Amino acid sequence: MALDQTKRKLAAILAADIAGYSRLMGADEEGTLARLKVLRRELIDPKNKQHHGRIVKTTGDGILIEFPSVVDAVRCAIEVQQGMVERNADVPQEKRIEFRVGVNLGDVMIEGRDLYGDGVNIAARLEALAEPGGICISRTVLSHARDKVSFDVEDAGEQTLKNIARPVHVYRIIIDPSQRSATRKAEIPALALPDKPSVAVLPFTNMSGDPEQEFVSDGIAEDVITALSHYPSLFVIARNSSFTYKGRAVDVKQVGRELGVRYVLEGSVRKAGNRIRVTAQLIEAGTSNHVWAERYDRDLADIFAMQDELTEALTTALAPAIADAELRRAMRKPPESLDAWAAYQRGLWHLSKATPDDDATAEGFFKQAIELDPTFAGGYSALALYQLQAAAIYQKLDLPNAQRSAEALARRAVALDGADAESRSCLGWALQARGDADGALAEIERALSMSPNLAIAHGHRGATLIFAGRPGEGLAALETCIRLDPRDPYLAVRLLHVACGLYFCGEYEASIEAAQRLIRSFPDFPMIYRWPAAALGQLGRTTEAKDALEKAVSCAPGAFDMYVRKRAPWFRPEDHAHLVEGLRKAGWNG
Repeated sequence: MALDQTKRKLAAILAADIAGYSRLMGADEEGTLARLKVLRRELIDPKNKQHHGRIVKTTGDGILIEFPSVVDAVRCAIEVQQGMVERNADVPQEKRIEFRVGVNLGDVMIEGRDLYGDGVNIAARLEALAEPGGICISRTVLSHARDKVSFDVEDAGEQTLKNIARPVHVYRIIIDPSQRSATRKAEIPALALPDKPSVAVLPFTNMSGDPEQEFVSDGIAEDVITALSHYPSLFVIARNSSFTYKGRAVDVKQVGRELGVRYVLEGSVRKAGNRIRVTAQLIEAGTSNHVWAERYDRDLADIFAMQDELTEALTTALAPAIADAELRRAMRKPPESLDAWAAYQRGLWHLSKATPDDDATAEGFFKQAIELDPTFAGGYSALALYQLQAAAIYQKLDLPNAQRSAEALARRAVALDGADAESRSCLGWALQARGDADGALAEIERALSMSPNLAIAHGHRGATLIFAGRPGEGLAALETCIRLDPRDPYLAVRLLHVACGLYFCGEYEASIEAAQRLIRSFPDFPMIYRWPAAALGQLGRTTEAKDALEKAVSCAPGAFDMYVRKRAPWFRPEDHAHLVEGLRKAGWNG
């Protein structure tokens, strides 16, 4: 029998790429390449040699380096990023070259000079999670390097990485603590408490030791959020923002400040055999005082009944603050199959990442949820939302076909559970996508009457009003959406709608400022540039307008064709003409 000739070894792998590389090349191809050559010669190659690294491969904007020691890999990563901070100090933000770096220690396969395997793949996935100028490392790297290299970290929790079987615990190395603190304060201003009782439900901790149960604990927390959102006298932070604290050791006082809430609910889930234990505690954020706590032991078959008990007990604990709340609870209909529910939760996680690849993965999970439980409304509405997003944002699906399919799916969800506010809101969004603004608003308003704190419904309402000729009202609804969900993963889309709403109001300077905020926060988001181009054109700032117009065409040619050369169904003719007028003043000859 022939022996397996594959060679393996343990290696420290550093993966790096350039944030916003396409944008930099589009703006100044020759200048960007020249600066990259200088960086390689003066910074990266010397640091790599100093720390005994071997360059495995390079791409246009990326590099993969092998180190014999994880200590050397971390030192090299930190020193390169510190060097980039110094080099970028006097460079305008839009021209800065900023690296994202991932470092992993793992088993790799050797083939010639190349390396393969999860050890390499995880490093690449960690790099994708890093912020521009940042470094992400795995727990293995932290364990080996922490006492040998001086650095501080921020715990990013367990992350599900593409094509990696098990979640990886990720940490972010803090390059410049003082600068990071200032950035955090700018990104997350202290929020004033609302004029009604406010609560954030943190993701429940999975105590089972089984990553597969992560979606059970996530789902329990999400259903508690849904139940509390039905009370109009409560202010409830949306799941997307609450779940940014997942996997982190948090200070409830900090959570209260950052999310602007009075109460924080946290808990844990432990599964053993066919039994499940859920513990929960309600804390007043300002004082860290415990308001209420409870433990539930149930058979796994009774998990949904247990959720009802948990939400009822929590709302009862808040009774002094919500005495005037309506005595009604319209929980969504739970699926008959726990497997369907888990597939649905997995799909939501990927959908929230708002990337084309994650969208495709989410689609598979939603279809799986429907196959496992055809009576579960959530699977249909989530699949509809995926289809609309894939068509309108990424042009991955034919728009008319996606509209028809999404509307049918949303109607199926509403037929299965007419009390599910998210299904109603999704149906409204599907109607809006084919230009039925009145029908859309009717469904979205019904959703908000069921769940006044449903952030996504406020977002759908805002966009629908903007494209229905009521941009002022739409902007107010978007402001409510962003306040309810300050860390919304779809914030880029919300800011896009803010920019176009301000444009339709004739507030061109404000529209440009909103667009610039979006570009600063999401430099790779391609959908925004047509709006500042049109606004700059209206203001007669032709040089800036021409630059934005070139980016609008080059960064998203499919979107430019769909929204400018043609007219999307939800655009009124007069609004489309208003946009085209500005673009022609910017220099477009279409």
